[in-house]
Amino acid sequence: MSILINKDTKLVVQGITGRDGGFHTLKMKEYGTNVVAGVSPGKEGTNVDGIPVFNTVENAVKATGANTSIVFVPAPFAADAVAEAAEAGIKLIIAISEGIPTVDVIRITPILEKYGAKMIGPNCPGLISPGKSLAGILPTNIFKEGNVGLISRSGTLTYEMVNQLTTNGIGQSTCIGIGGDPIIGLHYIELLAMFEADIHTDAIVLCGEIGGDAEEQAAAFIKENITKPVVAFIAGQSAPPGKRMGHAGALITSGSGTAIEKIKAFEAAGVKVAKEPAEIPILVKKALGDKWQA
Repeated sequence: MSILINKDTKLVVQGITGRDGGFHTLKMKEYGTNVVAGVSPGKEGTNVDGIPVFNTVENAVKATGANTSIVFVPAPFAADAVAEAAEAGIKLIIAISEGIPTVDVIRITPILEKYGAKMIGPNCPGLISPGKSLAGILPTNIFKEGNVGLISRSGTLTYEMVNQLTTNGIGQSTCIGIGGDPIIGLHYIELLAMFEADIHTDAIVLCGEIGGDAEEQAAAFIKENITKPVVAFIAGQSAPPGKRMGHAGALITSGSGTAIEKIKAFEAAGVKVAKEPAEIPILVKKALGDKWQA
């Protein structure tokens, strides 16, 4: 089993005729994802590797029954593309686009809520349910089907953590890169709840980073609501206060958003925190006990 995407997912690619959209569409299709349509205004009636292209998401949904969208639209137009997908009835939208203005994300948030749509991202690598479906830009060769869920703010850290797990024989149920922008769609708490409800996910890995208080909120939620073992890692432990480190959300101020505070919050919630990525599989195996299988 998995969360959010599986073999029944019907994916539409917004921006399919662009360089990145076209390249990753083929990668997703090769992995076995059911890519049913693409959207590129003015190119309806054409196709990309046999995938029909439509002018609008509404047309794509009507013709193919698409229920999930992935957005490869340039940043100035990406928020409108997300809103279009929600208004067309798409229930899960993965916004890969980087550099979408925060004010635009704020503007479309009530639109997502109005139409009951969930968003992953923006500025994220997407997600994968190994052996079932890929909706993103993740390198499929490092993933292994299994029973550990993974949530990460960092795309690169997602790859590192998954590689550590797979190399040590630990497979994954679903892996999600949520993005590191200040305002994003689904965050730790919503995804933790989904993994808790997934009968085939037996443990969860949470990869956080400095800045903000999302990890502290997640720790409080875990303490009160999650019964499955959670293992965490916090990136940016050596970052000095006041210095921006990579992600737009990875800014700490004196006494707030530090790695030390986040680690303390997790430990108080009973979450084991790895000192370095290589320690993650060791902690996961201990947490799983007899549920771990190579």
